[in-house]
Amino acid sequence: MVALMNQTSGCEPDSRTAVEMLLSWQLQRFIETGWLRVTYPTGQTTSYGDGSTPVAGVTLKEQSVLLKLVTDPYVALGEAYMDGSLIVENDDLYGLLALLQQNLLQRSESLPASGLSLLRRHMRGLKQTNTRRGAQANVAHHYDLSSELYDLFLDQDRQYSCAYFRNPDDTLEAAQRNKKELIATKLLLKPDHRVLDIGCGFGGLGLHLAREHGSKVTGVTLSKEQLSVAEQRARQERLETRAQFELMDYREVAGQFDRIVSVGMFEHVGIPQYTQFFDTIRNRLADDGVALLHTIGRADGPGVTDPWIEKYIFPGGYSPALSEILSVIEQSGLYVTDIEVWRLHYAETLKAWRTRFEANLDRVKDLYDDRFSRMWRYYLVASELAFRHNGHVVFQIQLAKRQYAVPLTRDYLAEVTNPNMLSMKSHHTASIAAA
Repeated sequence: MVALMNQTSGCEPDSRTAVEMLLSWQLQRFIETGWLRVTYPTGQTTSYGDGSTPVAGVTLKEQSVLLKLVTDPYVALGEAYMDGSLIVENDDLYGLLALLQQNLLQRSESLPASGLSLLRRHMRGLKQTNTRRGAQANVAHHYDLSSELYDLFLDQDRQYSCAYFRNPDDTLEAAQRNKKELIATKLLLKPDHRVLDIGCGFGGLGLHLAREHGSKVTGVTLSKEQLSVAEQRARQERLETRAQFELMDYREVAGQFDRIVSVGMFEHVGIPQYTQFFDTIRNRLADDGVALLHTIGRADGPGVTDPWIEKYIFPGGYSPALSEILSVIEQSGLYVTDIEVWRLHYAETLKAWRTRFEANLDRVKDLYDDRFSRMWRYYLVASELAFRHNGHVVFQIQLAKRQYAVPLTRDYLAEVTNPNMLSMKSHHTASIAAA
């Protein structure tokens, strides 16, 4: 099959530009498995790979994008797709990124790309220095988008974090409820427990804990759009006295809480602030309290945020390795009482989001424009593949200040696998809402 590599058609080879030949040479070395067809701005089409699957094709419309793809492919590929200077055959973006990722896992980076990766590794601390003002600006970049956008692809409770697929045929709604119930069980909630929800999002988890478990929840967020939705939902459900939401940095919270939970927020803290974050958990947590951290992580050790994601989706963000988290917790005076690693749950969550998002592309374009819709489609596809093939996972880390705060065995978690237990808890709703 090697003979299939570098098959060309169209213009004569001597009509190709130097940068086109350089990119073609890099692709010939890079694409070892699968089949990639590239049509260059000069009109020449070249195929790379061994002829196996996956198969993908692209057309590069502008000469200016070629040098960017040679020198900084991680950013340039996403930008070219966003701007329309790279057209994917049959609009199969998933197939293209799957092909590229499959080959990336088998080969080392090109020299220019590896040099940029090394530089980014050294610069990551600076880029993740999330001061109070900087953190709010970074949050606004992503989370203060129109709430109508999130309605187009999230579940009915607007859970913008990994769902828990207890059964393969779970709907997104069912899997998100599974997640909330598992979190509630790990928190060992009792009625009237004071709960701090750091990074409360649209309020779904906090409202669930107040409604279903009788908790008194304080949720904090830096997103004005999310705060507005969370407050409106609390009023609609008549849960204002049990679920209160504030526009506040976690570092500004005062008082103590029986339980602390943070879901999908730690990715925005940044390594330089990890000590401050866990010191806040320790200081805000009651002596017999329990905390739960739910965060995206990486299974292959410390790394850097994908530069395209950092530039366009989550500025200041980073998904840490477990070693980077535990080394700080060890110095914080907190016990790690349980760790669970969710491997493919986020891949399935993102698949569900991507399917819904793509079904609503016209509505996304009405809210924003073509470029935005392509940017978010690229984000959802690339993220799904990162969890499916590239070592991204979710960590749930249970913490306590005292060893006796949680049971000595994990038997108490068994109830979340029993549907009858979950249905019994749902009957608690009416009495709590009326309280």
